[in-house]
Amino acid sequence: MAGVKGKSGGARKGAGGARPGAGRPKKKPSDVAPPASAGPSDLLQRLEDIAFGRVDATVVQVNAAKAVLPFRYARIPEAGKKGAKGDAASKAAGGKFGAAAPPLRLIPGGK
Repeated sequence: MAGVKGKSGGARKGAGGARPGAGRPKKKPSDVAPPASAGPSDLLQRLEDIAFGRVDATVVQVNAAKAVLPFRYARIPEAGKKGAKGDAASKAAGGKFGAAAPPLRLIPGGK
């Protein structure tokens, strides 16, 4: 149909796009595992409950909770050599050997 206006190009039926039935089969709602408990949403509390045997959980759920912990709760870093040295320097800077106060201006408004 070359030469006929509107018939020589564009999308054709069945060209491109997803085919019906293609791809991975969808999971049924019954195939999805239920959560360990509908209890607290706090990960630390949940892991503590699992550790003390108050809640039963699968290995996958425990590993997932442990993997998320560093992103939710930051660790408090220990003071290293540089931190200890800086703390000692700031402590020594005060007192007898600290910087003196700047002189007071004797003339108001003068520079």
